Amino acid sequence: MRPAHEAYVTPDSNAIPAPEGSEPRAAGVWTLTGGRLIIAEPEGPATILVPTEQVRLLAVDLPLSSRAKRLEALPFAIEDLIAEPIESLHLALGDEIAPKRYLVGVVRHEVIERWVDLADAGGLGQAAMVPDALALPQPPEGEWAVDLGETRALVRSGDGSGFAIPAPLLGSAWEAAGKPAALAYGTALPAEMMLGRAPLAPGALALRLLSPALDLRQGRYAVRRLGNSTFWRRLGWIVAIGAVAHTVIAGADTLMLRSIADRRAEETRTAAGLAAPGANLSGDLKATIPDLLPKGGGAKAPDAFLPLLTRVSGALQPLGGALTVRQMAFEGNTLTMDVDGTDPTLAARIDAALRAAQVRATATRSPDGSIRITASAA
Repeated sequence: MRPAHEAYVTPDSNAIPAPEGSEPRAAGVWTLTGGRLIIAEPEGPATILVPTEQVRLLAVDLPLSSRAKRLEALPFAIEDLIAEPIESLHLALGDEIAPKRYLVGVVRHEVIERWVDLADAGGLGQAAMVPDALALPQPPEGEWAVDLGETRALVRSGDGSGFAIPAPLLGSAWEAAGKPAALAYGTALPAEMMLGRAPLAPGALALRLLSPALDLRQGRYAVRRLGNSTFWRRLGWIVAIGAVAHTVIAGADTLMLRSIADRRAEETRTAAGLAAPGANLSGDLKATIPDLLPKGGGAKAPDAFLPLLTRVSGALQPLGGALTVRQMAFEGNTLTMDVDGTDPTLAARIDAALRAAQVRATATRSPDGSIRITASAA
């Protein structure tokens, strides 16, 4: 025979209580027995089966259109069914068990507060709380489903409600209810009561508790988070890792952009060095380059001059040691650059270099021996 609060959900022989401060459990059906959480079935949704003796289960008519309105009307609907002050009680609204008729659980605040504290301490703060009588299958109307234990009996009636009673009183309660046909789960019932006997199919309990008819964790006692803290801890790690990865990627992007900027700056210094030998290019190029721009009434904006100068200078870079820039001017779309060099083939080499770089420019030797490079931005 089973101990008092372990009926129908008999734990295996190796079951151990959930230790205080243990890790949250994502799954499993547990019974609350003598202030201890005991595993009943390791699979299924995280659920605590609480003693039905401390929960009054009622079938209440609530012909209202919304859950919010039903919750608002609930205290008035049951005030004639209870003897205690309504403010001392927690009311939980369950499933609709008949048209406009709902299952309701009533438990004292001090009791459910103690249960919530035990659940939190045992790592089951996210678990549903279901009266253990509702772990039995709901029988057809007019019948009972009964789990008879050594000292107590759990009963679920055909209307969806249920109750727990001391085992010696089961027969009297059955007679007072009009001797309904009873289906036994586990221990056999007296012959006059028992309609039949149902096996305890493995996994059936967890399957029924996927959507319990009544979860007492409502209102002020509702679970305040989705899932369990292990899930949130893992999510936190994922977010943190993502943030670190994002930072690393952003840092790599910054280094790459800095490298590109440094390379562009070096290219600009080279071009400016070819265009203005001897100029000081060690400082901020943004402040230095505009001072090197040719002055003239028809000069275009630097955004037209600099790209053309860069292209010409890039083309001439292989010849940098063979020529010296004497002067440079920019007017309209045309860049004019006079260079000196001792190589008699320099003009032809410059012209070939400009054509190879696809720069629209010509190189001609002047009467004074210099070479004039004329390039167009058009």
